[in-house]
Amino acid sequence: MAHLVPQLPLALRYPPEQRLDTYQQAPAGLLQQLQALTDGHADAVAGETMFLHGGQSSGKTHLLVAACAAAGTAGDKPAYLPLRRLRGRLAGACDGLETAALVAVDDVDAIAGQREDEVALFHLHNRLRDGGRVLLYAASMPPDAMPLVLPDLRSRLAQCSRWQLPQLDDAGRADLLRQRAAARGLEFDDSALEWLLRRFSRNLGNLSELFERIDHAALAAQRRLTVPFLRQVLGADHR
Repeated sequence: MAHLVPQLPLALRYPPEQRLDTYQQAPAGLLQQLQALTDGHADAVAGETMFLHGGQSSGKTHLLVAACAAAGTAGDKPAYLPLRRLRGRLAGACDGLETAALVAVDDVDAIAGQREDEVALFHLHNRLRDGGRVLLYAASMPPDAMPLVLPDLRSRLAQCSRWQLPQLDDAGRADLLRQRAAARGLEFDDSALEWLLRRFSRNLGNLSELFERIDHAALAAQRRLTVPFLRQVLGADHR
């Protein structure tokens, strides 16, 4: 039985804060190229492949999810493959993806060294390229730095257009949180943002989870996002 893959063709099913225009500190030209790949003109970008790489808090997953959302908005069918979750069972997860106009493959380095998964990704790459589909990859390192055991897969990935994503700095993290708060009708005091970034992990995933917790509490209490309120919500250990 094929494993279910998170294929979310409708943009409304993606987190609204993960959009191309909400990505912070993008390298020049990157967002424009991603938008061109997702604007519904399939003939113009048939068979295009792109490889994004960067460390934690560089926004790799944000961009892949945003690209899927943009493709869905344009009327195309995207698919998102989180390889860290599909490790050891990728072959089944790849069944039927030829019908997707755009396939976003996250955490490629998670399967490095797993020969069966690497073979499955190699064959998926070839099928999608031959079918004129758009392929987006993301990993913490470029293809030539990954411990892949399949030379043919390394060769295919090395042929993708590559973009190195910068690590988001504190100013970018603050802008991101401020932007997400504004989208939900909330306002972050500058002192509250500084307090939050000083005391908690700067990893974007962790910050996003914290923000969801703060958002729910603020909605229930009808409170502004101030330092006293954050202390109340997040506990005495972070005073």
